[in-house]
Amino acid sequence: MMNYRAELVLSYRTRVKICGITRLADALAAIELGADALGFVFYAPSPRAVTIAQAKAIIAALPPFVTTVGLFVDAEVTEVQQTLAEVPLSLLQFHGDEPQNYCQQFAKPWIKALSMQPDVDIHAKIAAYDQASAILLDAWHPQLKGGTGECFDWRHWPKSQKPLILAGGLTPENVAEAIHLTQPYAVDVSGGVEASKGIKEFTLLQAFMAGVNAA
Repeated sequence: MMNYRAELVLSYRTRVKICGITRLADALAAIELGADALGFVFYAPSPRAVTIAQAKAIIAALPPFVTTVGLFVDAEVTEVQQTLAEVPLSLLQFHGDEPQNYCQQFAKPWIKALSMQPDVDIHAKIAAYDQASAILLDAWHPQLKGGTGECFDWRHWPKSQKPLILAGGLTPENVAEAIHLTQPYAVDVSGGVEASKGIKEFTLLQAFMAGVNAA
């Protein structure tokens, strides 16, 4: 039987999602280094967007016990349904202005991304998505839906019974500090571990995971 100390350590382990995966080599490197989840962007305007065929091929080559996450931004219902019909996604992530009834219609666990917009009651926004598996908190930008490469003020991190995922401007240099300040359930990184948009860099992935483990 696992002792109490071991249980406590496991309960506080910060999970890691590497988002914006576009290549199998990057996916395998992230898994090798200990990532829990991989994110695939199904949003054409994003420089990290993948097609259904690309995502399907990458996921087919992954080992077991890896959570695959499909990211959508205000997508048509038929677009999400078509993607799910062809790509074996574990989890959905909605990064637009989707209401809860939209998010929960696909018979999949889902995450709702919320922007830490100034002067907005973040607790009320979280409460509006009480059926979400988790809430992802990202930096706010007036035009961009995530992927800004910017941080928000981590001192404004809310308290919630819902698992909270920290995103926005995370890098190998700041992730340990970010975890210390917020104590999130998980962290989500994309640009902070890239050589160029959509192309992950092994040494940055390695340094990022080291920062998470150090925290």
